[in-house]
Amino acid sequence: MEQRAFSRSGQQVSVVGLGTWQLGADWGQVDEDDALAVLDAAVASGVAFLDTADVYGDGRSERLIARYRAAHPDAPLLVATKMGRRVAQDPANYHLDAFRAWTDRSRANLAVDTLDLVQLHCPPGEVIASDAVFDALDTLVAEGRVARYGVSVETCDQALAAIARPGTTSIQIILNPFRLKPVERVLPAAREAGVGIIARVPLASGLLSGRYTADTVFAADDHRTFNRHGEAFDQGETFSGVDWATGIEAAAEFAALAPAGATPAQTALRWIIQQPGVTTVIPGARSPEQARANAAAADLPPLPAATLDAVTGLYDRRIREQVHHRW
Repeated sequence: MEQRAFSRSGQQVSVVGLGTWQLGADWGQVDEDDALAVLDAAVASGVAFLDTADVYGDGRSERLIARYRAAHPDAPLLVATKMGRRVAQDPANYHLDAFRAWTDRSRANLAVDTLDLVQLHCPPGEVIASDAVFDALDTLVAEGRVARYGVSVETCDQALAAIARPGTTSIQIILNPFRLKPVERVLPAAREAGVGIIARVPLASGLLSGRYTADTVFAADDHRTFNRHGEAFDQGETFSGVDWATGIEAAAEFAALAPAGATPAQTALRWIIQQPGVTTVIPGARSPEQARANAAAADLPPLPAATLDAVTGLYDRRIREQVHHRW
């Protein structure tokens, strides 16, 4: 699979990675054997970048990755985790002692001495504006707890503020055919600064797979049930902030744009991959078949200009009014 670099660190990652929120919690139950099978299928398909967080199953996702790596010590993996969501989102909670404790916990969960990449996990804007926070992150690097750091953000303004920090290696941001705003300023700013872009929620929580209908019901412990209106965390993390009815109709239109031999999900991933400035995209998977299909998007030819224009037109007609001003 094609490899791209986080320019500031030189770290290489596969252009399609694997998001492992599903393997931890909030997407229904995935047992350990199934989770390990997903990891195995992804890596066998060329995936070399895994994204996790200390809150995914309260560390379960991290521990599953450690178990997989112990069984496959030669797998060429770069693992990114995230920190900061196990406490109240109060800027006062983001300080060096907390960072040391959080990264020590993730180091233990992942069974490593040094974390490859740790990201602030969608912190309040005041945290990204704090010089002391980034001094503390630099200290983590100096102490060998982490190799590099980045920031996962909710808004484009937060992304631009984090890109301006000289130690930032990567920005993780929602980017998909239903969330186009980052293309305007964030991706160009990241390219200019040499900051990597990790595109998350690439299928709009599955909407862009084209597999759902207006009658689809999700499990009670699935965030697509309990966070549709932002009840548990930022609404933009669920269906990219698009309301269910609109999303279903728009997803049907998007599915019609898929080229021959490609699924709607693969088309969405291909669209993201070819956006200038994107380093990697991190779809999740709950089965080995999904993991293999997602990885195969890296082999698709670039989408033609007519398809790119059609995606923009669909967004402008159906989606822009709901999400563009919010994030």
